[in-house]
Amino acid sequence: MDEVHQQDAQQRAGAPAGRATATEPGAGPVPGPVTGPDPAAASAPEPGPGPGGPAGLVRSSGAMAAGTVVSRALGFLRNVVIVAALGSATVGDAFALANAVPNVLFTLIAGGLLNAVFVPQLVRAMTAGEEEGRAYADRLLTLAVLVLAGVTLVATLAAPLVVRLYAGGELSPADLRLSTAFAYWCLPQIFFYGLYTLLGQVLNARGSFGPMMWTPILNNLVAIATGLLFIAVATVGPRDSGSLDGGEIALLGAGTTLGIVVQALALVPVLRRVGYRYRPRLDLRGSGLGRAGSLAKWTLAYVGVTQLAYLVVVRLTTDAGKLVAEQGGPGSGYLAYQNAYLMLLLPHSIITVSVVTALLPRMSRQAVQGDLRSVRDDLSHGLRLVGVVLVPASVLFLLLGPELGAALFSFGEASVEDGLAIGRVLSAFALGLVPFSAHYLVLRGFYALEDTRTPFLLAALIAALDVGAALVAYSVLPAEHKTVGVAAAYALAYVVGFVVSALTLRRRVGGLDGHRVLRTYVRLAVAALVAGLLAWAVLEAVRALMPEGSYAGVVLGLALSLPLAAVTYVLAARRMRVREVTRLTGQLRARLGR
Repeated sequence: MDEVHQQDAQQRAGAPAGRATATEPGAGPVPGPVTGPDPAAASAPEPGPGPGGPAGLVRSSGAMAAGTVVSRALGFLRNVVIVAALGSATVGDAFALANAVPNVLFTLIAGGLLNAVFVPQLVRAMTAGEEEGRAYADRLLTLAVLVLAGVTLVATLAAPLVVRLYAGGELSPADLRLSTAFAYWCLPQIFFYGLYTLLGQVLNARGSFGPMMWTPILNNLVAIATGLLFIAVATVGPRDSGSLDGGEIALLGAGTTLGIVVQALALVPVLRRVGYRYRPRLDLRGSGLGRAGSLAKWTLAYVGVTQLAYLVVVRLTTDAGKLVAEQGGPGSGYLAYQNAYLMLLLPHSIITVSVVTALLPRMSRQAVQGDLRSVRDDLSHGLRLVGVVLVPASVLFLLLGPELGAALFSFGEASVEDGLAIGRVLSAFALGLVPFSAHYLVLRGFYALEDTRTPFLLAALIAALDVGAALVAYSVLPAEHKTVGVAAAYALAYVVGFVVSALTLRRRVGGLDGHRVLRTYVRLAVAALVAGLLAWAVLEAVRALMPEGSYAGVVLGLALSLPLAAVTYVLAARRMRVREVTRLTGQLRARLGR
């Protein structure tokens, strides 16, 4: 489940998930598409040209999105395999917690810093010339690798303390022992997440966006193979933490970490192909890293605030899962929250992360040149483009969330009720999908302007809202709905956070083309609502003809309703002359034709 957490952690921190963020490499966070640039471009004094206007952005984002679609599809399959192997109760929560910790710690210490600060700084260094950019990247890699190695060693040695910090007080000693045993195998992922992020950002700054989005596929393949092997050799009691022996724990933990290793090392030959060969350098004084360090202090504070909020979320959902398990109910704890979040991130990862990855180097160059009008135009187009996918996804998740959860996660040790519980959490998340992704995009405007203080203040606001609302929801809702309430709190926090972040950036860049963006979103919402209600009606009609609680009824209903909804949405949006839909469908037809 590392992809969920890297993207969750990175995107809470405003960083691209590989994620995702997610993101998320691996499962991932974030965190997270793609044909690379002409290798000859690597020798140019400036990085790759980036998208050239709306059509270019659609092409670049579409290419990256292709890698994300494959990666996320395999990520879903991996999570289905893990849920089938462990269930979604106590044992599944123990593994999910241990596998989340390295993502969270990596993001807390370095992830947001590397993503949000160093891409603009790498772009700035490369505009001074190829040699200057190469030397800066060498020094950055050397320093970061040393720091990551030290952090990984300390965190692994402190695994019992780290797990106890995130687990809270409701887990039994047996549950804590199982999570800690998994954590010893998973915590070395910190180093390889860092290496993956560093190498990927060097590629991004040089105009090569694709490889960082495709290599998570290797991670997912390794993880799927590991999960299937585990199912073949292990017998699990989903609510019995003592049902796994040391060999079974090692198989699942080591196989999961191996996927992250493969994901990171796969970028090394790509760097050579674009003309970059790393040379360790310790001459850090006067190298320009001091400026990045100055910018980084606010980013580190940002990540710290968001991760404190995430710590509360992990504890609340873990405790909720324990309470539901004691009552014999379906899995409704941390693993349910995690899997619902993975489903939520799918459209975000396909479109928003792809658009942001293409836009950030471009906007950074524009900001260095003082061209705020171009920054504003790119943000406006980016917001309208991501809405084409995010608005209908949000409506479908809201209306069909339980059925989607049941269709994807009702295998092996997990029942249909377990899948429905995951889907109910997804429905609670749904209202926050659009503001979450829009906020993620708006933050790139601040980072392009080399402003890391404002994102910290926004993060503090969102974290406070998230924690406050989550605590209220946890205290007033019954056990089976506590995790749903925590997810709804997350959505509410990002609704408010996006409004504040957009108004703040609007003053900085002279506007965000708000009337045009809002008009586009209203049209998309009307088209999505028509399509979503039609899909819901078809699904309910099919389920009424099948036995109550039938898995086949859910799958058949979705198989009939989702394609119908997609066609209805596209036709309705085109009828209302939403240009972004026309561009995307035209690009898709062209690619399919080729």
